[in-house]
Amino acid sequence: MLDVMLDIWTRIWDDITSGRHAPLAFRFILQPAVAAFFAFRAGRQDARDGRPPYMSALVRDRVQRKALLREGWQHIGKVFIVAIVMDAVYQFISVRWFYPGEAVMVAVVLAVLPYLVFRSLVNRILRRRGPHP
Repeated sequence: MLDVMLDIWTRIWDDITSGRHAPLAFRFILQPAVAAFFAFRAGRQDARDGRPPYMSALVRDRVQRKALLREGWQHIGKVFIVAIVMDAVYQFISVRWFYPGEAVMVAVVLAVLPYLVFRSLVNRILRRRGPHP
């Protein structure tokens, strides 16, 4: 059982890291860039509204967590779906198969994580610089 899981994780890691030089390698730049664009807009609005950084609010504020998740998904949902589709195309081109779990993992790494981190960073930086119109 452990060998099977290790083989799966090894294959996933090899597919992800070998994709940097493969067809559709631009996804490693395009998806985080689009996620950062949406995160910048949302983080700037958070700073203007005096809201706490997005990730810390997600972790600490149980009352607002559902609304924050819904808002974040509205911003990043399309990018996430496009990331899955792009990874599916890449998988069909490179390995002639589709691994949905791998596609979701790549979408999370390339779209969701940059959004979460960048939104919080933009908010923190802009709040330290003072009020913005």
